[in-house]
Amino acid sequence: MFKLKNNHVAISINIDAPLEEVWNSLAQWEKQSDWMLQTNVWVTSEVTEGIGTQISAFTGISRLGVLDTMEVTRWEPPYLCDVIHTGKIIKGTGRFQLRALSPSHTAFDWSEEVYAPPIIFIFIKPALYLGVRISLARFARTFHS
Repeated sequence: MFKLKNNHVAISINIDAPLEEVWNSLAQWEKQSDWMLQTNVWVTSEVTEGIGTQISAFTGISRLGVLDTMEVTRWEPPYLCDVIHTGKIIKGTGRFQLRALSPSHTAFDWSEEVYAPPIIFIFIKPALYLGVRISLARFARTFHS
């Protein structure tokens, strides 16, 4: 029997846009479907902003994929959002944090603590990292159009 262990993944990206503008775009949960790789995101609670907001994200093609359910546990606009992953498959915590680099540039720090047996995490980490890296780059490009 494997023990579940916290496994950390973190990515930072600089965005050519003011902090408030980045936060306002990022906090529109359903719009994340536009830039998250092969993912459809929707709010599942009556609360749509702040602590207690529940979100689902299905990543995959057609019906083959993984459903990630989460709830916002910390909400400090325009700087910080924490979630807890509550699904049957994906467990752990996630965070996005924004930092102003200048009036027109923002650092977006994304991180996850994935609860999974170490042997499984070794196999999923490269795909997770690459998928998130591509998604964040797509998000950053939305400010250039």
